[in-house]
Amino acid sequence: MSKQKVLVVANRTADSPDLIEALCSRAAEGPTSFTLLVPAVPHGLAWAADMKAGWSEAALRAERAGGQIRRLGLELEEVIVGDPDPFAAVGDALHAREFDAIVVSTLPRTISGWLAVRLPARLRRTLDLPVIEVSAQPLARPLPDRSAGEPVAA
Repeated sequence: MSKQKVLVVANRTADSPDLIEALCSRAAEGPTSFTLLVPAVPHGLAWAADMKAGWSEAALRAERAGGQIRRLGLELEEVIVGDPDPFAAVGDALHAREFDAIVVSTLPRTISGWLAVRLPARLRRTLDLPVIEVSAQPLARPLPDRSAGEPVAA
């Protein structure tokens, strides 16, 4: 059996236990390697003021989630912070690499912006890859503030 290469797209749920559990289940099915893509989506009005407003938070979340995935023994090939538009970020990743499937981790249906813009459906419609949706709760703990000199736990 060949190794499956899975692109995992997540933002606020990147380090969620729900997503980690789904990745562990996927890996239990057979040899699997993961690439974590965290689009740099800014929150609130930050988008209007600065197109790059989400990069530092996305980088911290990606670093924390990547460390957690590796500590669990899952094969994580790469962690990418991508375009603020999650559809464009996936397109960028697919232009540079080949994958066998995509896992899209979203917030619950009632609060998910990605489901509101039908991200998983758009990916299914435009790509010839399986797209698996995982609904996940974000972790409640805040990200460290690098400007305050707090160390980042990987």
